[in-house]
Amino acid sequence: MTLKFSQLGDWLSHCERLHPSTIDMGLDRVRQVAQRMGLHVSCPVITVAGTNGKGSTCAMLESILLQAGYRTGVYTSPHLVHFEERLRLQGQMVQGTELLTSFERVEQARTDHTLSLTYFEFTTLAILDCMSRQALDVAILEVGLGGRLDAVNILDPDCAIITSIDLDHMEFLGPDRESIGREKAGIMRAGIPVVVSDPMPPQSVLNHAQAVGADLWRLGHDFHFSGDAQQWGWSTTAEKGSRRYSGLAYPALRGANQLLNASGVLAALSALRDRLPVTAQAVRNGLAMVELPGRFQMVPGQPTLVLDVAHNPHSMAALAVNLDAMGFYPATHAVFGAMADKDLSTMLKKLMPLVEHWYFTDLPTPRAAKAQDLMSQCQAMSTHKDVTWSTFENPMQALEAAMRSADPADRIVVFGSFYSVGGVLKQGLPKLQAQHLNVSAPPPSQT
Repeated sequence: MTLKFSQLGDWLSHCERLHPSTIDMGLDRVRQVAQRMGLHVSCPVITVAGTNGKGSTCAMLESILLQAGYRTGVYTSPHLVHFEERLRLQGQMVQGTELLTSFERVEQARTDHTLSLTYFEFTTLAILDCMSRQALDVAILEVGLGGRLDAVNILDPDCAIITSIDLDHMEFLGPDRESIGREKAGIMRAGIPVVVSDPMPPQSVLNHAQAVGADLWRLGHDFHFSGDAQQWGWSTTAEKGSRRYSGLAYPALRGANQLLNASGVLAALSALRDRLPVTAQAVRNGLAMVELPGRFQMVPGQPTLVLDVAHNPHSMAALAVNLDAMGFYPATHAVFGAMADKDLSTMLKKLMPLVEHWYFTDLPTPRAAKAQDLMSQCQAMSTHKDVTWSTFENPMQALEAAMRSADPADRIVVFGSFYSVGGVLKQGLPKLQAQHLNVSAPPPSQT
């Protein structure tokens, strides 16, 4: 008898108990269940892989295509607060009740063959099934880990995008960029456009594109961008259709790296122009209106609050550049929690020159490093005087302590993991913002 739950939370708890491993690389089990379900997505599919920039790329694609009038479905992971964030339909987070039938369908197909699925595999199949039952014009799928053996890769894309590639998840993907690039390149298909928005991609990515006969669109070779302080422009070579956008406003997502992501998005839309034509106005409006929580997200007020899910050395370096570009702040307060299996010393080194006050936090997952261990490691590496350190049980407590200590002209940065940012968003951003803007409250004391 197939299990049947009436609450999404019960299904998610069931998924967590099914498989002994959190990650089990391979597509055989997922593909068997998908075939048993008759899973099929009939609309054009855009698959996005990479180390960093995947979520931003998906959000920009979604925003432009919505402005062009298309019915969009977007699957991303992980989530910040609610599981339902992983699926957006027509720009809106899916309701949990809409997923129940899909979870039941996966369970029935799985139990018929006594197949064990990981949490990610089970939930991915459920979300893809939900998407397949919508009247979508386009499906945008973010790869969870790698590409070649990721559950998303059971679907053949009509266009693939590979964003920046750097060192992360090396225990699964390999010890260097070439190995990792080879795994990311697994989403390529023969004759299908693949957009590579990494300006210096591993040679393994280029070799694989040639080997499978993919239609390669490479930043700096097949498409280009340039900009000044006010605006930017984008163009393709004659071989790719001589398309051009000029006088574009910068994307609403902040950060110097967002032009790389936006350029890849425009290349993908150009490659799909016969199936998903978009107007120049849709491009302008979409880039101007795109939103994505936790990607160098600035909360206005005093002190300034920055939320960023940077969780590996490459994204941490980008965060450091973006913070440095913000200008002068008397002090920076850092709320930091991270996974224990990350390159923590390299990550910390990127931000240490910019931070005067550290608030280390535990995170609600066994993978997380303990706050005390993070603090000890950071203290051992520090060469700066007058730096303060403290530990907390959760990100919200750490943020509240930072807000009490910070002067109005200071800034607070929450980063290191999706759990770190999600932990301060559980009660919603407006409440956090209201605390910053509460002019009747006494000014915070200086540490």
